[in-house]
This record gives sequence, structure tokens and C-alpha cells, in this order.
Amino acid sequence: MPAEVGGVRWAAYRIPTDGPEADGTLEWDATTIVVVHVQAGGATGLGWTYAPAAAGHLIGEMLSPHVLGRSAWDVPAANAVMARAVRNAGRPGVAATAISAVDTALWDLKARLLGVRLATLLGPVRDEVPAYASGGFVNWPDNVLESWLEAHAGFGRAKIKIGGGPEEADHRRIDLARRVLGPDRELYVDANGAYTAKQAIRMATGFPDVRWFEEPVSSDDVHGLRRVRESVAADVAAGEYGYDLRYFARLAGSVDCLQADVTRCGGITDFMRVAALAAAEGLELSGHCAPALHVDVSLATPNLRHLEYFHDHARIESRFFDGVATVVAGGLLHPDLTAPGNGLTFKTGDAEPHLVAAG
Repeated sequence: MPAEVGGVRWAAYRIPTDGPEADGTLEWDATTIVVVHVQAGGATGLGWTYAPAAAGHLIGEMLSPHVLGRSAWDVPAANAVMARAVRNAGRPGVAATAISAVDTALWDLKARLLGVRLATLLGPVRDEVPAYASGGFVNWPDNVLESWLEAHAGFGRAKIKIGGGPEEADHRRIDLARRVLGPDRELYVDANGAYTAKQAIRMATGFPDVRWFEEPVSSDDVHGLRRVRESVAADVAAGEYGYDLRYFARLAGSVDCLQADVTRCGGITDFMRVAALAAAEGLELSGHCAPALHVDVSLATPNLRHLEYFHDHARIESRFFDGVATVVAGGLLHPDLTAPGNGLTFKTGDAEPHLVAAG
């Protein structure tokens, strides 16, 4: 049945964090989410990205004219035309986040038009998504870090932020986390590119059973990542700042596990392509942040390792969306596969006080 896209709406909301947050290279006190709704055939698709309001303005100016009137069934075709449309603006960065938000909304729309769960449309290979708790910001005092780790005891894995301060302080926080987690839960650390390669290698020699070392150096430093990967016991991971497929192709030979963010990489269309690229290199893929939006494509990714249950995004999504999958013992997400599309509804009224732009 024909179904042409007849409407594309976006709105940006700036949500204060529940306290100051910081990693090894950045500090922030609010997070902006750009929410997109697309309509066709009496159905509405929902997608979003964590990006500045500029992403919404770019949707209105550069993407909507190329999506309106197109068949809602041909999502990869819409993705391709959006990528061409931003050629002169530059695909990486804000443009990629805008494309991602529209792409995820179009996939949700297609599934709703068919009356099936998005994961069913994509082709599930599992019925649950393993996740790890992510938070542990560098500006949290020890008692807050300890309380957060204990509050997420249901997860078998937890990640804390390091970097941005003296190495001794990082080692102390890592040792604290290792003690709180006990022998049966995995400890991950994330430097957000704060170290040099030699510093990262030196740090890792003092790690107490750390399984995952994320962005020990900048993810743009593929040679540095490779040096660290070849020198440390922990798995080295990177990829959250991948905005196009070529970026992941360059990165694949320098990590033990690729990361991709469906709100940045080009949406579900390109997340699946990244998964295929990773599989061709013998790598697993880990979903970065935005847990509610990653669930369905994660269920359809054969080489998925896990999904990041990021403190800030999980808080926003549980507060402003209905239908968010709950976390069960072991850090597993079990979505309601009887709900059409991604199963989510944005609570516009609840978010309205935080509105900063719309179109």
C-alpha cells in the first residue's frame, strides 16, 4: 500500500542533569535531546538524537524537503538522499546526528505501518539485550561513586569515567570500584581520550582486573589506539564518535570491540552497516548510550556484545518516554515485542518546560 511521508516535526529540549557531570575531557550540567516525529499513512514514527538544537534546525532546513513526499517504505533510500543533501554542510557531526534522528523515526514509522515490533521488522537474533551500567563521573566523590555502584548491583558489568586528573587519583577510584563490584562483576573504565598512548599503557599496568578500556586515547588517533590495544590486557574499545561508515572502517583495525551510536552514526540504517563491517573484521559491536533507542536494532545484531545503559540518557528516557524496556537481573533488557514500532511514546507535555526550539 502506498504511504508517502506527509510531515516531519522536530523539537529540542535541554534537560538539566541531576548534578554536575564530568569525564576526562569535558564537563556539563544539561543534556539536549532533539526529538523527531514523522507521519505517513495515518501512523507516526518517533526518533531522537542527543545533540544541540542546531541538529533540529538542520532537519528543517536541509533534510525535511528531501524526505517529505517519499515512500515511507524505502528508509535506506531516504537515508541516502539525506546524506547527499548535507554534502556541502559536512556529514560528520551535527548533520550526522540530524540524519540519525530522522532515520530512526522512519524505521519506527515503517514498523508501525506494518503493525509489527521494529525488532521483528529488522529480524531478531535474540530475545534480550545485555547491558552494562555506565556512569561513575570523575567529579563524583567516593561516597557517591560507591552508592551508584551499589545501586546498580543488578548489572553484571559497570563502567566508570577516568582521566582529567592525577594518575594516582584515577588508580584510587578504580581500586574503589573494583572493591565495591566484588569478584563476580566486570569493571570497565572510560578515559574519553584523556591520555596519551604511553600514559594509557602505563595506567593499564596498574589496573586490577579491568576488562574494558574505552577510548584510552582520542578515537581519532588510530595509531595510538593500536599501540594501546597491543600492550594491555583489557579490551580496547572506541567508535562512539563515528559519524559515517568510513570512520568505522579506519577504526576497525585498532580496537578489540567497535562502538557505534545509533543517534550519531546515521541511524538504524548505518548501525546495521557498521555491525556488518565489524563482523567482517571478526569484531563485536557495542551500542553507545541512548539505551531505549538501541534496543530493537540490538536485538537484530548478531555480533552485538552489549549496550551501554548510560546514567544520564537512561534517566531522561525513563522520565520522558512511555514504553521503555525495564532492566532485569543481570542487566538484561526485555522489551515488549507485542508493541508496534519501537514501542515508545514521547511525553510531550512532561518535556514542554524544557523546550528550547522546535520546527
